[in-house]
Amino acid sequence: MPDFDRLFHYDDWANREVLASLARTQPVPPKALRWLAHILAAERLWLHRLRADPTPVVVWPDWTLDQCAAEIEELAGLSRTYLGSLTPERLDAPVTYVNSQGEPWTSRAEDVLMHVVMHSAYHRGQIAAALRASGATPATTD
Repeated sequence: MPDFDRLFHYDDWANREVLASLARTQPVPPKALRWLAHILAAERLWLHRLRADPTPVVVWPDWTLDQCAAEIEELAGLSRTYLGSLTPERLDAPVTYVNSQGEPWTSRAEDVLMHVVMHSAYHRGQIAAALRASGATPATTD
């Protein structure tokens, strides 16, 4: 699945760029760090849903930069493993889950993967805006 491999490679790179820009910013805007932690936690949550793993995930964790860095490393391996297991049939397969409001949903795996990348890009934009508002220079990830 070369398209998703490319998208998730970009996503990993962009998350690392944001982490580096936050590490250069003192003080780190709390909202920016919170959004990065949320991006990473949400990516893990969606991987759990895709793999039908019921392990709970806190989607708004209170993580440090070091914890975010560790999560980026771990997610890179988990994403590669998952993407490496994909087939056209698995992309079209239904993924059934309960959302954060307790509502049951079913989505195609392909749609979930696209959502993950777009969700992360959205919040990276918020991080860039927060950094600019604080007088810092955000990562260029577009």
